[in-house]
Amino acid sequence: MEPKSGLIGNYTPRVEDARLLRGTACFVDDLHIPGMLHAVMVRSPVAHGRIKSIDVAVAQAMPGVHAIYTGQDVARENKGIIPSLPIRLSSIPELTRFQQSAIAFEKVRYVGEPVAIVIADSAAQAEDAAGLVYADIDSLPAVVDWQTSARNESLLFELQGSNVAVTYTAQKGDALSAAGPYVRKETFKVQRHSAITMETRGLLAQWDKDKQRITVSGASKVPFFVRATLAAMMQLPLENVDMIEVDVGGGFGVRGEFYPEDYLVPFAARQLNRPIKWVEDRLENLLGTNHSREIECEIEVICERNGRVLALRAVMATDAGAYARSSLTTVPRNAAQFISGPYDIAHVHAASTVYMTNKCPIGSYRGPGRFEADFFRERIFDIAARELGIDPVAFRRLNLVKHAQMPYQLASINKPERLEKLDCGDYQVTLNRCLLEFGWDDKIALQGCLIDGKYHGIALGCFIEGGGAGVKETARIQLEDDGRITVYVGSTNLGQGMVTVMTLIASETLQVPMDRILVRHGSTTYLKEGFGSHHSRSTIMGGSAVFTVANALKIKIRQSAALQWGCAESDVQLLPGLIATAHGKTMSATALGQMRLQAEGEFSSTTNTYAYGTAAAHVTVDPGTGKVDLIDYFTVEDIGRVINPLTAKGQAIGAVVQGLGGVFLENLIYDENGQFLPGTLADYPMPTATDFPNIRAMELEDFPTPLNPLGVKGAGEGGIIPVGGLMANAVAAALSSLKVEPTSLPLTPTAVWELIHGQSSPSTGPT
Repeated sequence: MEPKSGLIGNYTPRVEDARLLRGTACFVDDLHIPGMLHAVMVRSPVAHGRIKSIDVAVAQAMPGVHAIYTGQDVARENKGIIPSLPIRLSSIPELTRFQQSAIAFEKVRYVGEPVAIVIADSAAQAEDAAGLVYADIDSLPAVVDWQTSARNESLLFELQGSNVAVTYTAQKGDALSAAGPYVRKETFKVQRHSAITMETRGLLAQWDKDKQRITVSGASKVPFFVRATLAAMMQLPLENVDMIEVDVGGGFGVRGEFYPEDYLVPFAARQLNRPIKWVEDRLENLLGTNHSREIECEIEVICERNGRVLALRAVMATDAGAYARSSLTTVPRNAAQFISGPYDIAHVHAASTVYMTNKCPIGSYRGPGRFEADFFRERIFDIAARELGIDPVAFRRLNLVKHAQMPYQLASINKPERLEKLDCGDYQVTLNRCLLEFGWDDKIALQGCLIDGKYHGIALGCFIEGGGAGVKETARIQLEDDGRITVYVGSTNLGQGMVTVMTLIASETLQVPMDRILVRHGSTTYLKEGFGSHHSRSTIMGGSAVFTVANALKIKIRQSAALQWGCAESDVQLLPGLIATAHGKTMSATALGQMRLQAEGEFSSTTNTYAYGTAAAHVTVDPGTGKVDLIDYFTVEDIGRVINPLTAKGQAIGAVVQGLGGVFLENLIYDENGQFLPGTLADYPMPTATDFPNIRAMELEDFPTPLNPLGVKGAGEGGIIPVGGLMANAVAAALSSLKVEPTSLPLTPTAVWELIHGQSSPSTGPT
């Protein structure tokens, strides 16, 4: 990438890294307050059952124990009502019937559901006492998959009469009536897995009895939503609740949503009038933090003989777990609406049904629904191309949305209705660039070859990434009395380099050095409202808000200087370093700072941006062990204007690695009784720094979006979206001579070995 004249667009080291590397960062567990107590959750050991009683007497008598609260205690303090966790995104009546209570009462519905909270002087004492809390639970038949759920033989919510929550329908044209000379149907499945963040969830709640005020440290992702939710649940005025963001060790969509603990710990803090800290251990993290991805899909493609896709039909089943939590809807809705990806398909119909089961509830996880949809679509496309005798590159090139078709209408989704359009771009450019940089023409000669006992496979896939979820983001910028700049923004920092990006935008807009800018973010004490970091929105929404208020500050500086000098505002010029000048007079940034000027504003948008790209991979497969080795991986994505290529590239490569973990390693498994099996990271393998060393990423900015003043698109999720389909296609290509056709993830060595040695016949051919 050619160097740019300004700061934006050049590789800039992350300004937030120094303190993290030096050990001076402050995470939740670094917080220690005099008089602080510790909380530990007592969790259900039963997947599905009725609570007969919870005996806390022995535990309550343990040394250091201050209190133990059960569902009965919470109900008693709330006039017989236990607050429910709200649905943050696309809430509809069909789902609110399945909301989770803040603590189990009368019934438990998954292993790990909180049934009590223990408060003690130390975490160790609370842990010991929690082990002595006895929950007498009558077991009920566990519902452990969507097929069992659909039969409604064991109901999670008896009053609802069904385990089937809702069916979303994405539609464009008339796919149900479409016909063509080639029709191919296949069923694919993505396993349950999720983001396992380096730092587990935690929070510290402090109750001020005199002011009737609760302060909660440990906020992330959407602090203002969590604040409003907690205020309503605790029946407090909004201004009496503060959410404080400290350092966060990873988010990826799962951190920062509203969980039972986000109510129970503040509840206990108010009851005892003491600061209380809770930090989940890794077992709790695996058990109770939102799961994701578990979708099965029957997908059908209708094509002309030349490979032109006429229609796409899909029927999906999402295993949603036991409750409808705050971000459940993104998974089944996105999987349906974006099943066509970056391709021009006139007729699309996808029905996506949500089934409740006795497992941990699902929610957003980096690229929610899109990772799954890409796996389904890219697999069926490779199958179709092979059976039609068409090169997979030519198949995709023929069907990609063309530049002249922009903006391009995607399928609409219902409940509630949402229309989406691809905003701008030339998808052929990223396809061609990927083929060139990957060295496709040279590598393709290895396709299917057995060399030194390993089969070689080459594949590619195309994808889109939505970003910039609305409706707005807020920011405030203040000129301090020493001439420095403080920027306040509603976006949160989850490790994605947001602080560096906001600093760059403010620095270039105001023409002041980066080291004179301080970015404060996330906490509800900084701004009247904010909307957080999710859906690849930080730079789009937060960055545009910072850009907006920085320009507003420049106007205020000119106005103030003009007033002081008695001249026209248009006569005042701003020089680099934030120096005002007019008619031979100058005013330094420090002098301007004495005026304590500030600007506050927002950037609003209800239209998403769409980054897009192509990825290619070269793998080898050992038929004796089933082990897949990644030889080369290249991804290119046009993300609109690039603010900092360093952070953008880091996002892309990190997302690819996360996707590879989901393809080859990770699986949140339950047994037939709904018991959770992978209780440690020894049982739930994740990628390490040495597992996938050959990953390359390129970011293009050929088509800045017209939808925001910076021209930026999302860049946080694109890397992960194509990984599932791409790697499955590469394995299928490697083992084509053995007629191996992967239809489900993960592709562990055992799974691949069984495909090689256990398949009796190739999968069903075209109809």
